[in-house]
This record gives sequence, structure tokens and C-alpha cells, in this order.
Amino acid sequence: MKKVLLLTIFAALMMISSAAVAQTTASGTLAVTATVNGSIQLVFNTHTGGVALGSPGTNAATLDFGPVSAFGVIPGTIARTTTATSFTVSTPVDVLVTKTNSASANYKLTAQLGSADAVNTWSVGGVAVTNAAAAQITATGTYGANSNFPVAITVPFTTASGTLISNTINYVATAN
Repeated sequence: MKKVLLLTIFAALMMISSAAVAQTTASGTLAVTATVNGSIQLVFNTHTGGVALGSPGTNAATLDFGPVSAFGVIPGTIARTTTATSFTVSTPVDVLVTKTNSASANYKLTAQLGSADAVNTWSVGGVAVTNAAAAQITATGTYGANSNFPVAITVPFTTASGTLISNTINYVATAN
């Protein structure tokens, strides 16, 4: 009886020890692929001597000329010219386009007003911009360097004092 009891205990211990070390494993393989696409990025920066942009270093900056007039004192960061019927205010704005993983040598930059302006005339880099179609600002922009494209608004003398001028300019850089 003692032998049977000892054998039973020994067998139980063997089962417990083998159960304690028994392991279940599983394995698998994950195939991974990726295709690198070239890309470009456009951001606006405050040009030295220009009006300070809101949110510089982003692609959604703001330009606030503040109060402008044909005569009198205006900030030194704004250039002004007058004609017999209107005045133009302008300030330099830097556009920085960078590229990665691309063999593109340069980029084309266009600009277009977000909405029609039947009163004022707008320009970017000396090129008239409207909401009708995108205007080409440059055909061969240089990557990785701030490019100065002044923004200008021409305001007729017939515009009432206190009139708010507001619009957006949509820029598009396309790799060449």
C-alpha cells in the first residue's frame, strides 16, 4: 500500500512538474512593404522688414496690414504708393517650399484669391491675382530658401473710411 501511495504521489509530482514546464507557442510572419513618395511643403515666413505674420512657419499664416490710408503715417513695414485715384499698400512675405525624396529641380508657384473683390486690386510678387483663375507667380522657385513675394492691395480713393478689406490668397506649389 505504501508503494502504491508512493508511486501515486511520484506520478502526481511528475504530472505537476511537466504541466508547469509545458509551453504552448505560436509564431507568424508579417510581410511589410512601403513605397516612398516624394513630397513638398509650403510655409509662410515673416520677411525681414515686413509686417509680422500671424502663425509664421505654417501653411496657414495671416497678414494684417492694420489701418491703412493714402496719406499720413503708416508703419515702416508697409510700402505705399499713390496715384490720382488710388493708393497701394504692400509688404514683403516669404514663401518657403521644401522637398523630400524628390528629384524635382524646382517648383511652380501659383496664387488665387479666395473670393471675388470687385473694388480692390490684389497682387503677389508683382503679379495680379483674382479669384477667376490661379496666377503663376514663379515658374522656377528654389527649394529650401525663403522667396520674397510681396503682397499688395490697391484701394480706390472712393472707398469709405472704416471699410474692412478681407480676403484669402490660396498658394499652390507644384514640383517641376
